[in-house]
Amino acid sequence: MAWDEWEQLKADASAHGTVHMQLNRAPSEDRASAGPASGDLKTNKRAWVKAGEGVLGLKDGVGKALTKLTEGQTGLGDTGGCRSAAAQKELYDSWKKYVGDVSGRCDTLGGLLQKAGHDLSKSEQEVKAELDRLAVRYRDTEAVGGQAKER
Repeated sequence: MAWDEWEQLKADASAHGTVHMQLNRAPSEDRASAGPASGDLKTNKRAWVKAGEGVLGLKDGVGKALTKLTEGQTGLGDTGGCRSAAAQKELYDSWKKYVGDVSGRCDTLGGLLQKAGHDLSKSEQEVKAELDRLAVRYRDTEAVGGQAKER
């Protein structure tokens, strides 16, 4: 769900009057009336850190895949005289970039999750801004290879 859509849903809910459930506080003892926020919201920082470690662990597997991809490319040589070799080289270059970007995304997102576990004092806006920067930086790559070219 897009952030703007979430904000719109919250605004619509507020416009309808009394809210019996709110995600930003624990339920009140009297469920018929939503009391003031208690400040007793708790989070498990260890869970955030473990999630970050898990995502960072994915980076290792991606790095091994990139190494195997590179090793498989060894010995291709000059691709000028062979269209299938040139196509294979183009595909390799595309996947090398893509896998490198996946590795970078794992590194950045894993770091953000770990940081959230260590420092939960950031506002929603600060966290959203960091995630937006991540989405822009690692935008999915355009498809290449397998497309007809002028001959």
